[in-house]
Amino acid sequence: MTNIPVRIGMDTAKSVFQLHGVDENEAVVVRRQLRRSEMIRYFTKLPPTLVAIESCGSSHHWARLLQSFGHEVKLIPPQYVKPYVKRGKNDAADAEALCEAVTRPSMRFVPVKSRERQAACMLMTVRERLVSVKSQLSNAFRSYAAEFGIVGPAGRQNVKALMERVLEDASLPEMARDLFLFQAREYAAVEGRLDEIETKLMRWHREDDLSRRVATIPGIGPIGSTMLSMKAPPPESFRSGRDFAAWIGLTPRDHSTGGRMRHGGITKAGDSALRSTLIVGATALLRHIRAGRRAPSPWLAAMLERKPPKVVAVALANKFARIAWRLMVSGGVYHRPLSASPV
Repeated sequence: MTNIPVRIGMDTAKSVFQLHGVDENEAVVVRRQLRRSEMIRYFTKLPPTLVAIESCGSSHHWARLLQSFGHEVKLIPPQYVKPYVKRGKNDAADAEALCEAVTRPSMRFVPVKSRERQAACMLMTVRERLVSVKSQLSNAFRSYAAEFGIVGPAGRQNVKALMERVLEDASLPEMARDLFLFQAREYAAVEGRLDEIETKLMRWHREDDLSRRVATIPGIGPIGSTMLSMKAPPPESFRSGRDFAAWIGLTPRDHSTGGRMRHGGITKAGDSALRSTLIVGATALLRHIRAGRRAPSPWLAAMLERKPPKVVAVALANKFARIAWRLMVSGGVYHRPLSASPV
């Protein structure tokens, strides 16, 4: 094979793949579109080379496949590829940008997930979808009931009681009662599926050593610990707990210039579901502290005096992430400090 590339940027799609490859002299030797079957045949015949792919839904599958052919594959986050797109937005420009971005010494890459790890992540995303559907159904039921003057107390724990009240109301039109019954059955079906998924999730949590150790941190329950175990890259890829918290998006956005330090809100980078779960856990812990069921540490007490509760919750979630990273690196469990506070 003549003009063999030493580095290829591959822009993936459902059926058409754009390749941009350069040789050892940085001369472009590959610039072509291939169908799925053609692309597979091309890489099976190609000598081992470095392939850069934008991290997306199917990128882990293609990375595993190309690695089985003997190639070295690097997955790059989309936001890190964009600065290398010269002009316009098309597949050829994206593939060229990938080919360039993979050479940068400071570039950060996404670890390739195994099939088992992707299956575990799928378990979590299915749960998130069912929780969303359950919330939609309960909100819809409340809305329809309010149109007939039936209002129940807020909170998901009160949804079933409201459904019983509505279904027992004989004054409702027959069609409305039938539709309310239909929605109640749909809600019960989704709740049953959610219980089934959460049973699988708890089984996975009990069998995973890292998830069990991270769950010893107060404020991080089984859901948060399993998400950290499933979704977090190897802890060795981060220099410190601050870097790990920054990967989750829990560090302030930096707008500093001219020697003036200006920090804004959190970056909200990384996995939004993981970040939200840590913040929800921190909020729950703060609720216990405000109710007097836990005593805050001096750091947390000072934060609660100076900052709004939501800001404190984010700061506490940041601390959760740092502690979790330390447990990942050390292999230990969380030990409660001598003070009365868990954090």
